[in-house]
Amino acid sequence: MTASYRGTPVSEGVAAGQLYLPDSAGGTGAVTAAGTGAQAVTVTADDVRAAFSLVAAERNTLAGRLREAGRDHEADIVEIGALMAADPALSAPALEALEALDALAVTSAPVSGGDQAKHASVRRDPWRYPLAAAAGAITAAAETQAAILEALPDPDLAQRASDVRQVAVAVRAALAGGAAAAPPEAPFILVRADVDPADLIRLVDAGHLAGAVSVGGGASSHAAIIARGLGLPMLAGADQAVLTAPAGHPAVLDAGAGELLVDPVPGDPVPAGLARVRAAGDGTAAVASATVPSGSCRTADGERVTILCNVASAAETRLGLANGAAGVGLLRTEIPFTRAAGWPDRAVHLAALTPILSLLGGKRAVVRLLDFAGDKIPPFPGAAGLPAFLRAPGALAAQLTAILQAGAGTDLAIMIPMVRALDEVDRVRAELARAASAAGVDPPPLGMMVELAATAAAAAAFAASVDFFSIGTNDLTADVLRRDRSELRPADAAERRVLAAIATTVRAAREARIGLSVCGDAAADPAVLPALLAVGVRTVSVGAAKVPAVARWIAEADTRKPVVPGAG
Repeated sequence: MTASYRGTPVSEGVAAGQLYLPDSAGGTGAVTAAGTGAQAVTVTADDVRAAFSLVAAERNTLAGRLREAGRDHEADIVEIGALMAADPALSAPALEALEALDALAVTSAPVSGGDQAKHASVRRDPWRYPLAAAAGAITAAAETQAAILEALPDPDLAQRASDVRQVAVAVRAALAGGAAAAPPEAPFILVRADVDPADLIRLVDAGHLAGAVSVGGGASSHAAIIARGLGLPMLAGADQAVLTAPAGHPAVLDAGAGELLVDPVPGDPVPAGLARVRAAGDGTAAVASATVPSGSCRTADGERVTILCNVASAAETRLGLANGAAGVGLLRTEIPFTRAAGWPDRAVHLAALTPILSLLGGKRAVVRLLDFAGDKIPPFPGAAGLPAFLRAPGALAAQLTAILQAGAGTDLAIMIPMVRALDEVDRVRAELARAASAAGVDPPPLGMMVELAATAAAAAAFAASVDFFSIGTNDLTADVLRRDRSELRPADAAERRVLAAIATTVRAAREARIGLSVCGDAAADPAVLPALLAVGVRTVSVGAAKVPAVARWIAEADTRKPVVPGAG
């Protein structure tokens, strides 16, 4: 009988394979904290310390390999787990809980006569604890830290609670000696209470991972970010009951529909997701075969549309170019600095930019200035927002100088994030002119993100001061609808008020004869893309893995169908 489990789509797609539940006691061989094996095995406090250290070392090693491969964005996320595992704020409470067991044992154990010397000698040896008790102490420490994070008002910071729980799972596994079974040697779907981004990277690189389901986390969790970058179907916030699903059984994950089907019965009506997987002929959803000649394609009514990709690493850049993107329409420069202690200098910027921009010789490369606004978490006090960046002595000049040097040989453009006022554009343009003069080159085109309702409404005024607009539909949708960005789906950009704001921006760009693109998630949503094309968008920048599908949707679209009256 088919069982269905629901969750929130955080990375769309369809996949099929057998279930892999590495934390399950049934079907994978994992030792659980409550199991009889965990009661029989004993460990010391030093064993617990070693388990934390091992997890930190493994993640640091993985991060190093990712950096060597140019996958800096993924390395940054893995390193956060390493820092958590090495942080005494997580390990110390667990060890203190074990020491409390020592104190309880000493105060409650009767000692008399000749047993005193024996008892003293036992106390000089390392105390040993049931594995279940040690695992429980680790879990309790992690839950305490996770609860603190979940209580924070910022939804993105609150989702870091999942990272803490993922580290605790890894430490418990290390303490138990890695008792979980190896992943299947065939397409499989990973199911965990909290999917670890490091696990996703390892399992994808090893092969056969088709999709993932996490009970914890959300759309802005690190695991979700990695899944989207890899084009891996994933659900988060799934029904807790999915953790009791039978390991090794066949399943279909339709992330777009927010559903995991386990044991689909051949005689039952075929779900739409399963039909697409069968059409693909393997464990993953069918990928569009649309060609993207020179990074562009035509709509059904003959309009040419350019497809670029959004990246933060060399790996994503390679994937986007291999999928046919004409270049990069959004290079997120803040990702390597999510844990920076201060504003990066020119050399640090150059080290982060060169591996990516070196792949884009002769191709479009739109580099966004540091953006710690909106849903991006400022890495240090005073880093939030564009005004802080512009006020910081030397910060803008350092990044512009590095961009000009690393971007030499590309079709370079520079983009300002989260613009609110014309004077912000003027300050960047003046600094860019100085940096270009010092480098002996002409200043590249300077554009701006349109991410606020007020900015879109005043697009005609901004158009005279920039060379192009790039519409960030994620933040723009949240601002227009006055909703928290974490609550939105890309399809919400199809709401009439949002499309009207986009149409206003398109019209202003057309009248000023400047460029325009859409780089938000809505550009890769099949329900919104036709509407964007209908209001005049002719360049889109999407996730690297989405380029082929977006090419197909463009080929099927007819831009003559009106969406917003008077928008054309």
